[in-house]
Amino acid sequence: MDDLQALKDELARFGADNDAVQTARGKRMLNITPDTGQLLAVLVHAMQARQVLEVGTSNGYSTLWLAEAAAAIGGHVTTLEYAQDKADLAAANFARAGLQASITQVLGDAGRWLEDAADASVDLLFLDSDRGAYLDWWPHLRRVLKPGGGLMVVDNATSHAQEMAGFMQAVRADAAFRCSEVPVGNGQFMVVRAAA
Repeated sequence: MDDLQALKDELARFGADNDAVQTARGKRMLNITPDTGQLLAVLVHAMQARQVLEVGTSNGYSTLWLAEAAAAIGGHVTTLEYAQDKADLAAANFARAGLQASITQVLGDAGRWLEDAADASVDLLFLDSDRGAYLDWWPHLRRVLKPGGGLMVVDNATSHAQEMAGFMQAVRADAAFRCSEVPVGNGQFMVVRAAA
C-alpha cells in the first residue's frame, strides 16, 4: 500500500472515530465515504478535469482523492473551507501527502468566493458543505461550470434528501442541465451542464 493510500485510510478512520463521539456539527469531520472518493477520482480522470473546485474541505480527506487524480493529469484543485481549525488540519494533511502544489486552499465564505469566481471556469465541482445555502449559491454554481460538460457532484443526496429537495428541484428545472442520482456513499446528485 502506498503512503498516500495509507494516509487516506488513516483520515477515514480518524473522521469516523471523531464523528462517533463528537456531537457539535462544527467539530465533526463529516467525511465522504471511501467509495465516494474512488468515484470522484475516476470522474477527474474520465473527464480530464483540470480545474476542480471543492466546496467544503473539512480535514482534506475528499480533497486528497480529487488532488491525487488531478495531479496525475496536470490539473489543480481549489478547495473552500469556512472553519480555520479544519483548514489547518487539511493543510497539514496536504503537506503529509506531498500534494500542496496541486491544491489551493481558500479560507472564507464560499458564497462570497463563488460570487467573484470567473464564468465557465470549473470542469468538476464537488459540493459537500452547508446544504441550507445551496439554493442561494445555485446561480453562481451554475455560472462557474463549463458549458458542454462541466460536472457538479453533490454529496448527501440520499442521506439528507429532505434538506436537498429544494435545491435538487431547482437544478432539475434548469433546461441546461442533465441530472442523475447515483447510490454511492451517502448518495451523489450528479449534474452536467449540457448547454450554455
